[in-house]
Amino acid sequence: MSRPISAALLAAGSGLWAATLQFAGALKSLPGLADLPADLTLLAGLGLFASLLLLLPLRRWQLAPGLALPLAGAGLLVLWLLLAGGWSLSRDVLAEKLVQIVLLGPPMLFAGMLVGAEPMALQRCCMATIGIGLLVAAATTWGVVTGTVVLGGEAGADPDRVRVQYQLVGLAIASAGGVAAVQAVAGPGWARAGWLLLVALLAAAVLIPGGRAALLALGLGVVLAPAQRLWLARRPLAALTWALGLAALAGLGLAALLALPQAELGLRTLERAFGDPANATSARSLLWGEAWRWAGQAAPFGLGTGGFTLAAGSGDRRALHPHNHALEALVEAGLPGLVCWLMAFGGGAVLAWRRASQVAPLRAARITALTLPLALTAMVSTDLGNRMVWFALGLLLSLGIAVRRGV
Repeated sequence: MSRPISAALLAAGSGLWAATLQFAGALKSLPGLADLPADLTLLAGLGLFASLLLLLPLRRWQLAPGLALPLAGAGLLVLWLLLAGGWSLSRDVLAEKLVQIVLLGPPMLFAGMLVGAEPMALQRCCMATIGIGLLVAAATTWGVVTGTVVLGGEAGADPDRVRVQYQLVGLAIASAGGVAAVQAVAGPGWARAGWLLLVALLAAAVLIPGGRAALLALGLGVVLAPAQRLWLARRPLAALTWALGLAALAGLGLAALLALPQAELGLRTLERAFGDPANATSARSLLWGEAWRWAGQAAPFGLGTGGFTLAAGSGDRRALHPHNHALEALVEAGLPGLVCWLMAFGGGAVLAWRRASQVAPLRAARITALTLPLALTAMVSTDLGNRMVWFALGLLLSLGIAVRRGV
């Protein structure tokens, strides 16, 4: 008679699969992984949901009442975006985005809730995130040094794919840096030096791909997530010392780099963040301006899901979306869409803020480290069809779930 798989093993596997799925786009930049006979995202998704379905009946899941508002908001947002597709002029963007929102958004949301609530799954997800961050940082650094950056298995020159690549790599590095910093203040004294060395390596690596949001996300994660852990552990002086000391150290480090002759050469993030502003016009600012203008003209119900790029004169091209979740909800789904978005994502942030002091400090800090980079990305880069953001929302909402062993 075969022995049943233990709940602990399923939880650990769920955490590993979750990290792999969350950063599958970055992992595809590694030589060999892009050439797998099956898509890594699909493999990780199947592994994650299979393990979660087996784990679900082996635990008692207790939901806090505060989950009702953000969950209702998420459900209504998906339904309203589906309805808003009825008056959109888009065809290509609409079809692609709706499939991701309707079919991937809710499952990723609930996967994030379960992984974040189960202690073993969250712990393994965090450790896997650190490993993935180190791997893609090393691969990207080597690719830049040798001039053979691997993009989906090939050294291509497609600027859109290159841009997405450095964003995904930057997200993985920033998330890994925040989690490693939390481990530095949570682990035993003898291990802290090793964790701090990892944080320093990841901070150096994030200067290479070119993502300014990733640089800011890593800085905020490394400063705020460990400080939150110390604060919740009733060590306010240590939290303040960590935050101020690390912020000062990071500022001095950047100032020293910028003071060196030609320091920006080879460090694309510094080139993009501190280069001559007269040499480049911010496309994001132009998109935000257009989004505000069309939000007013299309009020109160918006342009329809995926309709912004056509209205703005960019064609049926998804890459030129509003680059801000709230603006996207407003311009494409109107005032009802914005209200639903605020209920879901704003309600999730409020829930996490209120519940952080009611759970283990390490758990709250780890979820902050994992979600902060995605929260920043949602407001400056990606769109509502991005599955990573829905998983991050699920992690926030997981703070409203308590897990007990047994059935």
